[in-house]
Amino acid sequence: MSSINLPALHTFSGFDVTSLLAMRAKTHADHPFLIFEAFDEPEMSWTYAKFDHDTSCFASGLAVRGVGKGDKVLIHLDNCPELVLAWFACAKLGAIAVTTNTRSAADEVSYFADHSGAIGGITQPKYAEMVARSATNLRWVSVTETDGGMAERPANAPDSESSFMSLYGDDDDVPARTPDPADPAAVFYTSGTTSRPKGVLLTHANMLWGAKVNSAQQKMHPSDVTLAFLPLFHINAQAYSLFPTLWTGSTVVFQPRFSVSRFWDVATRHGCTWASMVTFCIKVLADKEVPDNKFRLWGDAMCDQPTDAHFGIKTLGWFGMTETVARPICGDPYQPNLPLSMGRPAPEYYISVVDENGKPVPPGGNGELRIGGIRGMSLFAEYLDNPQATAESFDEQGRFMTGDRVLHDETGSLRYLDRLKDMLKVGGENVGASEIERVVRAVGPVTDAAVVGNCRLFSSQSTAKHRTHRKRFPKRFLRHAERNWRILKCLWKSISSMNCHEALWKK
Repeated sequence: MSSINLPALHTFSGFDVTSLLAMRAKTHADHPFLIFEAFDEPEMSWTYAKFDHDTSCFASGLAVRGVGKGDKVLIHLDNCPELVLAWFACAKLGAIAVTTNTRSAADEVSYFADHSGAIGGITQPKYAEMVARSATNLRWVSVTETDGGMAERPANAPDSESSFMSLYGDDDDVPARTPDPADPAAVFYTSGTTSRPKGVLLTHANMLWGAKVNSAQQKMHPSDVTLAFLPLFHINAQAYSLFPTLWTGSTVVFQPRFSVSRFWDVATRHGCTWASMVTFCIKVLADKEVPDNKFRLWGDAMCDQPTDAHFGIKTLGWFGMTETVARPICGDPYQPNLPLSMGRPAPEYYISVVDENGKPVPPGGNGELRIGGIRGMSLFAEYLDNPQATAESFDEQGRFMTGDRVLHDETGSLRYLDRLKDMLKVGGENVGASEIERVVRAVGPVTDAAVVGNCRLFSSQSTAKHRTHRKRFPKRFLRHAERNWRILKCLWKSISSMNCHEALWKK
């Protein structure tokens, strides 16, 4: 793990995540910080002062277990208060929180634990046996008493010595530590395709950057109430919801997961004003009545979506990655944005769209998105113990190569197209599957679409297939496709690999 050299003087000098929490515990002591809306249990809540106190108590217990500065703790939990408490307890010790996807298989959990070098683990009854069996190098494993606040006590509930509450110690016993924003704070494992997942190492400065920049992009203020249901082990829920709440001294309401039947009830009872959404959630909510609510803004991958009129809520588009913490591309809450675009380049980053030779593409062109920033602050510090992958992810100008292909619109906005590895070769031209999907989804009756390649595309029977399948497409769809000749060409040349299913058309 290499050391990060931040500028001698910067916006977070002498400050870290623990400093921010301590400050809020003084300035907003009795203000609600964290509210957890369990599905089967009464809600649980923490003021800023109580949360600061409790995290110190858990930090004390972790210290007794041998956790100190630079040590890593595996946190394998669904959304629950214990995940947030454990994360900040690690931060107070200078330890590193390794939050992992709870959908991971045993082999993946074993890899996360061994690769990160975690010395201890925190999980829940549902995963306790699997973690103990897979992560055999952990010195200890602590288990929460419930599974994400579910009322039914699990049969394999932990005993008193291994329970999470056994970590609760004396808040006066937390070892003193000088704040250093360059200290590592967290590891997030990205999804692996051709290789094992890479551990994205983020510093305290990275997390503070996410808190400050994301809250500014979302125009958050202390009176806001954030509704959060996306997985807390992911950068989205932490950097877009939790940390901006802490930065602004506002309130966040967490749910175990997204629930269409509970969404509006929780949102209206707590007066939620902001939420980080995903397209699936917006689509299923679009079929429900919209009650009176206080939402002023939602965030998702695309700006000004067609469903905004139905909800009466503006959608802020964006592009962000674990490696960028905040959003290098974002819409504007107070201005019209290009519909279905990601927004415009954020002033906190240097944005380039380049061709295969690394040359900037002109407006109207598309290419790879590359992002310039400060390592360990606006960009991730490194891929954990993988210097080769770290070096290969930056170009000769020090820009992070995202591997994502975007369209540089003439208006200055950017549209997401595809991962560079997910291109379809059509008539000697690269066409992104998402381009075709975007055109298909824009046809009124279409609910959703997915495009995949077909290795048998160029068979001797392709001509007959072209004619047969072409007749199956509704004329209104083909008329719409004619507006984008690239898509129409793909349909004509690749139609044997596509099927129009009646189930995908709205009744």
